[in-house]
Amino acid sequence: MTDATPRLGFDTLAIHAGQEPDPLTGAVAVPIYQTSTYKQDGVGGLRGGFEYSRSANPTRTALEQALAAIEGGVRGLAFASGLAAEDTLLRAVCRPGDHVILPGDAYGGTYRLVARVLANWGLEYTPVPLADLDAVRAAVRHNTKVIWCETPTNPLLGIADIAALAQIGRAASALLVVDNTFASPYLQQPIALGADVVVHSTTKYLGGHSDVVGGALVTGDVGLGQELAFHQNAMGAVPGPFDSWLVLRGIKTLGVRMDRHCANAERIVAFLLDHPAVDRVFYPGLPEHPGHDIAARQMRAFGGMVSFTTRGGSEAALKVCELVQLFTLGESLGGVESLIEHPARMTHASVAGSPLEVPDDLVRLSVGIENVEDLLADLAQALA
Repeated sequence: MTDATPRLGFDTLAIHAGQEPDPLTGAVAVPIYQTSTYKQDGVGGLRGGFEYSRSANPTRTALEQALAAIEGGVRGLAFASGLAAEDTLLRAVCRPGDHVILPGDAYGGTYRLVARVLANWGLEYTPVPLADLDAVRAAVRHNTKVIWCETPTNPLLGIADIAALAQIGRAASALLVVDNTFASPYLQQPIALGADVVVHSTTKYLGGHSDVVGGALVTGDVGLGQELAFHQNAMGAVPGPFDSWLVLRGIKTLGVRMDRHCANAERIVAFLLDHPAVDRVFYPGLPEHPGHDIAARQMRAFGGMVSFTTRGGSEAALKVCELVQLFTLGESLGGVESLIEHPARMTHASVAGSPLEVPDDLVRLSVGIENVEDLLADLAQALA
């Protein structure tokens, strides 16, 4: 596909972008180029621009082209994990003494990276509730280089107004970075809303099968894309060709999987709302959710992630996690199978005692694509 190609539908791009049939054999699936180096036709005579697989690999290049296409960007970059992508980005655009605004309920791994790794490097940060735009404006400093946004957030499913944050970022000459992992490119297009960079843990919905770890950055700015690509190569946290192939394969079915994730989640939310053992349900599809109107405006649907608190406190939440039989107790999210976890003791243990600490009676569900009646029956027996 070239720049002159008409803009195609999402599912068409997911299946075809960067994935032309192999010119040698006609194979319709991108080959796994399991090689570290490439024969050169004379000194500096590169075939297709490939010389060493840290710098570029044909399988990874296909994935990066697909990532850019489905996010509506001009440059996609693949990494060995979501945190590797985040670390590369922040070291590329920030210097010691710079300042970053974080969400008030940021993902625990992001907070740990900033507060316990990059803070030692000299990066300053301020957690802010991003739904409060006045609070975001007040937190901006002369040295603010990045406004870091998650929407929906993990695990409380808060919603931020991407377009409004982009305006604040532009006024402050700061980049707006949006972690789009929970929504996926199928449900939300941050670059079209004004974001400068999109971040993904491709481990989650993009891979979709809980069999690969990866990360990605996508930008709509050519110059920024070149800068990030330089740091990707210089820092070296790239995925291997097989991991790249797995994510590329997952992207092909992202749209149809997300439709089922969302439909199942809506049924589970309706069940939880009526259950006497459940205190509160967090889901942006609910009209009473404080970010519902913004989510309805900037998302295609409301996602497959659901969180809820239990009336019996922490012990009741832990009991639900123990009693489920079809939901798998485990960290991560976005796979075809349904997962359940206790954020305070699992994914968000790293923010315990910090301003980002999560409630200890909170349960988080990653709703899979199984038959929803089976999922409902499993939750019913666990909550009984």
